[in-house]
Amino acid sequence: MHSYQAPGRSVAFAREAMCCTSHPFAARTALEILKSGGNAVDAAVGGAVVLGLCEPMMAGLGGDVFAMVRLPDDGRVVGLNGSGRAPQGLDAAELRAEGHATVPLESVHAITVPGAVDAFCRLVDDYGRLELGETLAPAIHYAEAGIPVCHRSALDWRNFGHRLWGHGRRHYLRDGELFGPGDLFASPAQAEALRLIARDGRDAFYRGPLTDDMLATLQAAGGRHEAADFERVAADQVTPISVDYHGYELLELPPNGQGATALLILKLLDRLDARRFDPMSAERVHLQAEATRLAYAERNRFIGDPATGEAAVAAMLSDETADRLAATVDPKRASAPAPRPLEAMHRDTVYITVVDRDRLCVSLIYSTFWPFGSGLASEKYGISFQNRGAGFSLEAGHVNELKGGKRPLHTLIPGFLRIGADRIAPFGVMGGPYQAAGHAHFVSNLADYSMDLQEAIDCPRSFADPISGDLKLETGYPDAVADTLSEMGHQVVRPPVGIGGAQAISVDLRSGLLTGGSDQRKDGVALGM
Repeated sequence: MHSYQAPGRSVAFAREAMCCTSHPFAARTALEILKSGGNAVDAAVGGAVVLGLCEPMMAGLGGDVFAMVRLPDDGRVVGLNGSGRAPQGLDAAELRAEGHATVPLESVHAITVPGAVDAFCRLVDDYGRLELGETLAPAIHYAEAGIPVCHRSALDWRNFGHRLWGHGRRHYLRDGELFGPGDLFASPAQAEALRLIARDGRDAFYRGPLTDDMLATLQAAGGRHEAADFERVAADQVTPISVDYHGYELLELPPNGQGATALLILKLLDRLDARRFDPMSAERVHLQAEATRLAYAERNRFIGDPATGEAAVAAMLSDETADRLAATVDPKRASAPAPRPLEAMHRDTVYITVVDRDRLCVSLIYSTFWPFGSGLASEKYGISFQNRGAGFSLEAGHVNELKGGKRPLHTLIPGFLRIGADRIAPFGVMGGPYQAAGHAHFVSNLADYSMDLQEAIDCPRSFADPISGDLKLETGYPDAVADTLSEMGHQVVRPPVGIGGAQAISVDLRSGLLTGGSDQRKDGVALGM
């Protein structure tokens, strides 16, 4: 429970419906859609598209979407993989021959075909109550009228605006200048794109005028993208995978997302008995760091396109694997960082969760990979292209090797919890590669330390970064903890900005109470009615 004598906020309560997300305009949009007769799916899709305008460096129509939906009739949780694929005409061998060891972040070859619009349309068609045009109407309004830039978005513009190039500079800068706090960001070009999608559905994006615009821009930049690559896009319904951790069942989507990594971290924390230590102790941080390093190394060995099969995930999550890895952990000494992955790791994203009066629940995450994606946008409609293809490996024979038509390893993971027979909780943790570690940290905070949702979100974070090898430690940890971790052999760094963000809603199916939490590290809120 919040003390009311320290910074932060308490959980939010509601009875009828709730939305938690990283920007107030998107949360308000979701509740307005619910009030107009839509359900949680309509609200989540409508709010997510608005988020692409509130935080255009993090998400947009040129990105990907993953979602989990809890169906109220039977309580099943179904998953949707809305990630795009590499163009059919691109191959790792070609880039290796050009001397590349990795897929260049700002290269047109990093641009996978966007899956988000197909995923949004599929969600609304399969589970929504409104017509697509009604769901997109708020985003069309905001794209036309503009949205004041919040402080966090202005910070990201300042830090990453230099990544924009080509038509990206025209659509996402104002006369060549960065947007600052309170400035109005509008995109009439995207408003027109959204009108076309509202009228013609996915065909407007994948075989219509938007396709023509995107293809012309991509091919002019040297891309191998063809019309057939766009026509092939199809989101896939998938079955979540899960692990029980001290009475909390964590559900994740199967590969090509990294959800199995979060499950493995929890299995390792269970074997290491991390909960015996104080939540803010160096010992707990150390064990989380070791579990993270081991699990991410396994991720890099096993996870790639879903076509690699279930056997790899089964091996990664087996008790034998968890026992073997846990036995390698020294409780008092940091291990050497795992070999740095050559493929690029995702920086940040947006997340939205909505629960409606029928207890239809949505957990949805949406991203263009790096801030502003590839930095390139389509000429006419300003569709910001993701650079998710930089998440492929160029190593010959690797499970995640770049091949035409493949999906890359994805860091995006929506989360879902089942707690006993009477509670469920859709949630998400942002922060690029941190997401899997963040899911495990959040679940451990709830299960091991009886924190409420807001406390579990606010609790200081650490991250054994697989790219730098550093142990990132937020300023909420005292210097004495940092010193102890350094003595244990960790290379401790204090990140200049908080690690990621998070939102969550807990649903008490017996009493009907909704409890929401939203991260101070972002500018969002938990709103209910």
